[in-house]
Amino acid sequence: MRQVREILRLKYEQRLPHRAIARACGVGVGTVSEYCRRAHEAGLRWPLPEDWDDGQLEGRLFQRVGDVVGVPRPLPDMAWIHQELKRPGVTLLRLWLEYLERQPAGYRYSQFCRHYQRWARALAPTMRQVHRAGEKVFVDFSGKKPTLVDATTGESIAVELFVGALGASSYVYAEACASQDLASWISAHVRMLEYFQGCPAIFVPDNLRSGVTQACRYEPIINRTYLELAQFYGAAVVPARPGHARDKMCASYCTVS
Repeated sequence: MRQVREILRLKYEQRLPHRAIARACGVGVGTVSEYCRRAHEAGLRWPLPEDWDDGQLEGRLFQRVGDVVGVPRPLPDMAWIHQELKRPGVTLLRLWLEYLERQPAGYRYSQFCRHYQRWARALAPTMRQVHRAGEKVFVDFSGKKPTLVDATTGESIAVELFVGALGASSYVYAEACASQDLASWISAHVRMLEYFQGCPAIFVPDNLRSGVTQACRYEPIINRTYLELAQFYGAAVVPARPGHARDKMCASYCTVS
């Protein structure tokens, strides 16, 4: 905050240009412009009040505009949002619309998501996953069953949705299958690889029976046919850990579908 005070002093007392202030303080021109913009939006004037400490200055510079002008906004129930997101098909957008119905003067969507993400990060901090190009493809059947309509009879037919997502690019392949049996699972993989025009080094399936005969965190037993498919393409099968949704990248795509 001492540096911020010096930037404001040079700006409003000495009336130096931003480039001269940046050279004097050893910071970038963009940093000077940002601090001056925040000071203007917060309505700060030079000299600052003598009784202001660094915490008060920081609070005025980096708080939201709504806080500066004194507009109270009701916070959403974060615990309720967290529980509702565990239900199939529930999204933050849907919960935000329900929140606005109860609190018309509430936060807009971006701030609503920001508050929830900040709250959720404090629950279970996790390490960011970094995926190399061509390393992994995450495969699974969606939890929801879409329907196809027979153009001749008009009959609605429930199908399974196979989804594959590349780890590095998030490039997605989706296919409607008749069922979750082994034949559908294997043929969907073949068409997915033809669509990607290549094969990644690792298949990361969920622990469904068509891919994993016996789930285990350390030594899962892979279905023999599925293992032969991976060996044919020169790939490995590394199932996601049971009960660890963060291991399954395509789960979010399955939920949206």
